[in-house]
Amino acid sequence: MTSQSKQVANWAVLLKEAVERPGMILEAYSSFHGYSIGNRLLAYVQCHARGISPGPIATYKRWQELGRQVRKGEKALTLCMPVTRKATKKVREDDPELVADEGSFYTFFVYRARWFVLSQTDGGDIEPEPIPGWEKDQALKELGITEELFEAANGNMQGYSAPGRKIAINPLAQLPHKTRFHELAHQILGHVGDQTLVEGECLPRNLREAEAESVALICCEALGLEGASYCRGYIQTWLAGDEIPDKSTQRIFAAAEKILRAGVVS
Repeated sequence: MTSQSKQVANWAVLLKEAVERPGMILEAYSSFHGYSIGNRLLAYVQCHARGISPGPIATYKRWQELGRQVRKGEKALTLCMPVTRKATKKVREDDPELVADEGSFYTFFVYRARWFVLSQTDGGDIEPEPIPGWEKDQALKELGITEELFEAANGNMQGYSAPGRKIAINPLAQLPHKTRFHELAHQILGHVGDQTLVEGECLPRNLREAEAESVALICCEALGLEGASYCRGYIQTWLAGDEIPDKSTQRIFAAAEKILRAGVVS
């Protein structure tokens, strides 16, 4: 991995910046269509550091196909991409912790500097891609999660998650969409019932809540919905000055991506 890749691939730093900088997630999400939320943020911070205008992004070859040419001297942006390969031995020598049966397929991630944004190219006009909408019912169906009637005796509770991939939102919730994202995150992250084990350890409640609210923050900001400021305060309250661990950061990005993609409608 290049030094540039190492710098932009620090997911914990990336999440911390996204949490602390209002509007960053929205601009990244609306500028780089078709990429994961993590890669959109990676692209955004690189553009910001170089003074490049965020916008449509593609490889050198793809820009040529679209009738545009990357300007001489422009440096490519680095993104994280999955690579799937067939295992040839029980244990990979470059990663002894990764075990794959011979003949099976495994996926790992690499960082490549291959992408350029529109502002780094010259040529013919291109049609801007429409920003897709997001629908709650579509997301619930795709995620296999049921939203039930709110039956908690505590009327101050905004919502809750229950075993069996079920959530409920208080009809009087101040920000029902934010609460819904939070409860969906609890389900996807395995915080419900006896699914609270992560690598053999039970996550403490403060970390579970910080993870779920970080997912809600990403979803609210990405879709331009109210509630991000409440998320920030909630996250800081639960963390009490601590930082979100790297492994939790990766789980947060993955859960937010899953929720956002599940609800996309054309």
